[in-house]
Amino acid sequence: MTAAPNAVLHPWLQAELTAILAALPPPAGARPALAEWATWLGHAPGKPLPPLRLILVWDNLAGHTSWPLVRWLFEHGIMPLYTPLSGSWLNMAESLQRILVGRALAGQHPHSQEELIQWLEETVAGWNAAPTPFVWEGKRHERRVRARQRRLGGSGAALTNHQLIAA
Repeated sequence: MTAAPNAVLHPWLQAELTAILAALPPPAGARPALAEWATWLGHAPGKPLPPLRLILVWDNLAGHTSWPLVRWLFEHGIMPLYTPLSGSWLNMAESLQRILVGRALAGQHPHSQEELIQWLEETVAGWNAAPTPFVWEGKRHERRVRARQRRLGGSGAALTNHQLIAA
C-alpha cells in the first residue's frame, strides 16, 4: 500500500495485526515485567485490558495516534510505542535506510512505484535472511577519518583538550 487515508489504512492495519496476533502463542502463566501494561504505560491501566501481546513501534503520524485506533490496539493487547520526533536513533535508521536503498537500486532505475517497492522488499528480505551487524564507527568511519586527515595534512598528531599543556 503506497498511500491511503485512515478510513482505508486502519481496517487494513487491523486485519494485518489480527493475523499476526493469531500466529502468536497464547499468553500463559506468570508474565515478565516487559509483558505487563504498567511497564510501558508507566502506571497500571485505568480499566482491565487483555494480556499485553505485542509492542507496535511506529511513528507519530496523526492517524497513528487517533483515539479509535489506539483504543482498538489496547483492546487487542497491542501497545503502540511511538518513536521520538528527533534523536540519535534517527541517525541509525537513516543510515540503514541509505544502505538498503543503495543495495536495492545498485545502478538500476525503477520504471514504476511497484517495481521500486518490490526491489526494496526483496533487499530487506535478503538482509533479514543474512543480517549484517550495524556497527557505529566501523570500517566506513575509519575510511572517513583517514580521508579527513589526508585533506587536513600536517603530522597527523592531535591533542585532546585534557592533554593541552599551558605554556
